[in-house]
Amino acid sequence: MRNKELLTYALLFLVIALFAGIRFRLRNMPLERDEGEYAYMGQLMLQRIPPYKLVYTMKLPGTHAAYAAILALFGQTPAGIHFGLLLVNTATTLLVYMLAARLSGWLAGLMAAASYALLSTSFSVLGFAAHATHFVVISALAGILFLLSAVETRRAWQFFAGGFLLGLAFLMKQPGVAFAVFGVLYLLRREWPRLANWIDLVSGVGWYVAGVLLPFGLTCLVLFVGGVFKTFWFWVFIYGGEYASENSVSFGVQRFMEVFPTVVGPAVGVWIIAALGLTTFLWCREVRSHADFIGGLLLCSFLAVCPGFFFREHYFILMLPVVALLAGIAVHSATQVLARTGRGLFLAAIPVLLFATAFGYALVLQRTPLFKTDPLLACQERYGDNPFPEAVVIAQYLDAHTSASDRIAVLGSEPEIYFYAKRHSATGFVYMYGLMEQQKYSREMRRQMISEVELAHPQFLVVVECDLSWLPILGSPQQLSFSAWSNNYVRSNYELIGVTDRVDDHTVFRWGDEAKNYQPTSNTVVEVFKRRA
Repeated sequence: MRNKELLTYALLFLVIALFAGIRFRLRNMPLERDEGEYAYMGQLMLQRIPPYKLVYTMKLPGTHAAYAAILALFGQTPAGIHFGLLLVNTATTLLVYMLAARLSGWLAGLMAAASYALLSTSFSVLGFAAHATHFVVISALAGILFLLSAVETRRAWQFFAGGFLLGLAFLMKQPGVAFAVFGVLYLLRREWPRLANWIDLVSGVGWYVAGVLLPFGLTCLVLFVGGVFKTFWFWVFIYGGEYASENSVSFGVQRFMEVFPTVVGPAVGVWIIAALGLTTFLWCREVRSHADFIGGLLLCSFLAVCPGFFFREHYFILMLPVVALLAGIAVHSATQVLARTGRGLFLAAIPVLLFATAFGYALVLQRTPLFKTDPLLACQERYGDNPFPEAVVIAQYLDAHTSASDRIAVLGSEPEIYFYAKRHSATGFVYMYGLMEQQKYSREMRRQMISEVELAHPQFLVVVECDLSWLPILGSPQQLSFSAWSNNYVRSNYELIGVTDRVDDHTVFRWGDEAKNYQPTSNTVVEVFKRRA
């Protein structure tokens, strides 16, 4: 192995080790609510309970299945989940290196890998939470690499494998379909000029499409056999479509303008270098030959961020591989051009030095949360009033004061409590958002949720008094009608036995008689009620 290759692999190892170490240090961060949902359903899957039976969710079950595997391998704890994410992020970083190196050489690969590791390990994209977007990206990149190889080798199994992995990307979360569409468009673009007949098209694109469809087809079959297909179809496609269409384009533009600067945030230098990478098509012949691939991937990656026009921070993880790829190509291309001038090694090294400066500056700006802040405080600082740290203590209390067969209900969108407590929910509505929305299914959802809770007679009720757990429209019919029911139901059947109250930078916990006499003072209050005998 040549010295240059040894140096490349050594630097790649250092990059991976640095960010793996950061993630490992923060592995005990409490779960946020999306993680709580994935973990709770993954826990139920390990108990052989079909998806969508005890949890109603708009999300496809791929990430829940990935969580089930992580929980089985590394334990049913936040640390186990975040260690699984550490491995996923490491593998994704390697895939980014392989893709960039395949297109533009080792230097582009190294710069792209460093860019992705930095950008994805950032609080600006909620990168420490094991969101579905991480699982979409790893599946999509693996599928794309298979497609690049398939175009060269013409092997049917590689077309199929690429399609299967990109089908998994869709199964992880609906926006993953954008990468599957990219795959078929890229194949048609490459295959069409060389087609001798329609059989050639079927042998390549046909195998790819079959691979894309297989994961979803098998999922539908499993859910049908499990008796939950009807529930799955309503929540994922009927209500999911309603939810995704509630925002206007003007709202989306405004939302993008608000969120994107936060996403770019501390790594603005790397994003600028990636933007310069778009100009390489104009002055670098080597890059121009990949213009259709890179341009198509950029467009589809952006479209994957757009559904619903919500533009939440972690959605932008779907764009990070192509952003990293552009950054790597920019550094490599600039280095090559400057090297051809023959004016010395230092001039050719300027692009690398500029990248190293942007990379180091991003780390310096984030040094406190990345290297100093403990996991609990990091969670509080990033998620503000959300009661994620409190959920851990509440669940421990519920675990200690209930049996495995007892049901509990959380009036609030905190499914992580079910996961921590290892108790089944009294209702499939683990999120309250749908009950508060002004959409045509909200009234029926409230009726169903109330019916399920009253029928189950949960041993404990957890009432979350935090707007972020409800997103209510204050004074709306939805909010007033549900509040009237919950207040009456709790008062008639339960007694208060626990209160948590976020006061400044710490949380006050009161149990038993102390809870009954305590007067909360903050906007983050969680009350625990026990059913009267």
